[in-house]
Amino acid sequence: MEIQNNTEVQESYEVRKLHVSDKDKGFINLLEQLTPCGNVTNEDFIQRFEEISRFGDNHVVFVIEDIGKSKIVATGSVIIESKFIRNCSKAGHIEDVVVDSGYRGKQLGKKMIEFLVDHCVKMGCYKVILDCSEENACFYQKCGFNKKAVQMAKYFDT
Repeated sequence: MEIQNNTEVQESYEVRKLHVSDKDKGFINLLEQLTPCGNVTNEDFIQRFEEISRFGDNHVVFVIEDIGKSKIVATGSVIIESKFIRNCSKAGHIEDVVVDSGYRGKQLGKKMIEFLVDHCVKMGCYKVILDCSEENACFYQKCGFNKKAVQMAKYFDT
């Protein structure tokens, strides 16, 4: 899917699945704007890319590329969970959504969320959920999400 923005300088964006070559287009640097990634070597990246790819459409990382600059400017991932409840239905989990700080305000975050939600619908999910900070809750509410329950987390030293 290609997105055209009507600005003085024509910008062209492509929404697509992550490619192994996207590390060289700033994918890890983009994720660093969300949370620390550490030192991800090319070998580490390829290994993780291949691992995720084996899950097919049940674990997908999507990106938005600024075509003119060959730069990854937004990303988000979705994991599809197969369940026994609701007639063996599925639930989608959205993770790691980030838009490059220089590209915010161009509706790319909204476009990414729409793409991730559409993927969940196509996969037959009965719901899609995500965790976010309180400061980002308003954005997700504008994308059709509602506050629900309480998030709990336990982190481990790794």
